[in-house]
Amino acid sequence: MRSRNDSAVRLGALAALWLSLLLVMYWWVAGGGVQELGGWATGLTSIGRITGLGASVLLLAQVVLMARVPALESAFGQDRLARIHRITGFTSFNLMLAHVVTITWGYAAGELHRTPSTLWDLTVDYPGMLLAVGGTVCLCLSVLTSIRAARRRIRYESWHLLHLYAYLGVGIALPHQLWTGQEFLSSTGRTVFWWTAWAVAAVAVLVFRVGIPIYRNVRHRLHVTAVVPEGAGIVSVYVAGRRLDQLRAEAGQFFSWRFLGRPGWTRANPYSLSAAPDGRRLRITVQDAGDGSAAVGSLLPGTRVLIEGPYGRMSPRARTRRKVALIGAGVGVTPLRALAEGLDYAPGDAVLVQRYTDQQLFHDEFQALWRDRGLSLLTLPGSRRRPDSWFGAGVREHDDVQALLEWIPDIAERDVYLCGPEAWTALVSSSLTAAGLPAERLHLETFKW
Repeated sequence: MRSRNDSAVRLGALAALWLSLLLVMYWWVAGGGVQELGGWATGLTSIGRITGLGASVLLLAQVVLMARVPALESAFGQDRLARIHRITGFTSFNLMLAHVVTITWGYAAGELHRTPSTLWDLTVDYPGMLLAVGGTVCLCLSVLTSIRAARRRIRYESWHLLHLYAYLGVGIALPHQLWTGQEFLSSTGRTVFWWTAWAVAAVAVLVFRVGIPIYRNVRHRLHVTAVVPEGAGIVSVYVAGRRLDQLRAEAGQFFSWRFLGRPGWTRANPYSLSAAPDGRRLRITVQDAGDGSAAVGSLLPGTRVLIEGPYGRMSPRARTRRKVALIGAGVGVTPLRALAEGLDYAPGDAVLVQRYTDQQLFHDEFQALWRDRGLSLLTLPGSRRRPDSWFGAGVREHDDVQALLEWIPDIAERDVYLCGPEAWTALVSSSLTAAGLPAERLHLETFKW
């Protein structure tokens, strides 16, 4: 039932996006947009209108994607949502830049040398244009810091804060578009469409990014009960609260966490559950990665905790087969540890492949699951045998696909849950595809924090 519901949500969401784009294009054509392409200045203005309309639809889609709507989170999962978010984000940004250039050039009667002065006149004389300029600057900050080269050089907390400027950017562009945009005001149907679209985006943010997190934190009153070392630079944090059985968290999901009473508490960090929720407490396992995670090991019992979530589809919800394989590396094995406990399986139906360099995280707990639940355990210790291989040096010199099929001959018949560093999971995904695993049975979360 949940699988069918998720499929319906995915289909409905994508259909709504494409129908919105087609609708605004139809209105542009009906309003003479194609005919206006016959003149130089009118053609530039017409292109400016359609690129602005497309950018507006995609920007609103971006807001909804960032709003943590539970139905979308459950149906798409984090990795797929992140890919859609990235594609729509850069596309909307490029369309927005094209809109600014072409609409200004068109208003300058197609004369390039008049474009700077025309841009200044538009900015200071047209209603809402100063706000639009501010919104464009905010969106530029968000987009530029999301380029991969820049993203790798910025701490997660700093990137997350800058990324939130996208909300501000979209929000303060509203007066410009609704006050001066011809395509927004020329008919009742268009006005209703745009106001409805803006209202849906605003309500999604207010409800799912603000309202529900406040309600859950007030209701559950979470606090730290213990911090337990798990190895060099790795600790597990145990959190308790009221009525946690009503939080509806599942094994494999993650929350965004804020620990009060320490520097940087306003910036949330995403950590997966490392134990299946039991209705009484939650557990996360954190590695010191040199950012906000470094302070987690010094938390004291009683520290208040604020959460957002639960998020992610890497949970029992995504399962479609009786047999499963859990493949993880380093601290990325944390959600798989929760799944190994929380999934329902018969002895031998679940296999865990754990890649580690120096220390095997959760060794005793995995051994207990092997004894009590029949979890099959396969370990890949030591350095990788080759830069282009995801196996450890101790594995015989087969290619990765052959080695995988020797270890798990029926891998193509299983659901596979995969979590670890992004480059490593890319190698594993390639091997799984080559071994015949259908894409819809690979449930992936890249470990980036």
